[in-house]
Amino acid sequence: MSSKPSSTHGALRPLPTLIFASRWLQLPLYLGLIAAQGVYVFHFWVELVHLMEAAFGSTAALDKLVNSIGYKTSAPITSLNETVIMLVVLALIDVVMISNLLIMVIVGGYETFVSRLNLEGHPDQPEWLSHVNASVLKVKLATAIIGISSIHLLKTFINADNYSDRVLIAQTAIHITFLLSALAIALTDRLLSHSSDKGH
Repeated sequence: MSSKPSSTHGALRPLPTLIFASRWLQLPLYLGLIAAQGVYVFHFWVELVHLMEAAFGSTAALDKLVNSIGYKTSAPITSLNETVIMLVVLALIDVVMISNLLIMVIVGGYETFVSRLNLEGHPDQPEWLSHVNASVLKVKLATAIIGISSIHLLKTFINADNYSDRVLIAQTAIHITFLLSALAIALTDRLLSHSSDKGH
């Protein structure tokens, strides 16, 4: 006479269900990041409009640009020069790269920790999203942060006369720290993946 195995976890089902459903508490966080990205888009277009206006001779727009990038010089700035244009363009690139970082966090984080987006077969599905997991997301975020740090460091070096040696050394050290951290994350992820493959 066969007997069915008794199930002892039935009484605990509401608790795991509640714990699993708690992942939806992250939804307002991702919505907040979407709002933050909207702020970045608005800032990007404000700076771009100022750049275009300054290119057509607007002194007020030029002053706003110079103040926003923190550029200072002994000679008065009456028109756009190569340094100002380069610093403004780097600032715009910085905004774009931070926006890309936000997209990776919003889309990848939601897909990994909250719920599937069901984008399989969609023509606009990001290539990296098909194999995203917590480890892949960490490596991609670390790489994106290095790119953003590189832009900041380049902006600082171009405008080096307005920074002290201490600031230059500190930013360089921070950038190197980001590089080493990303290498450590990638190496750890590779070692763990190799261990997992051998286990199977």
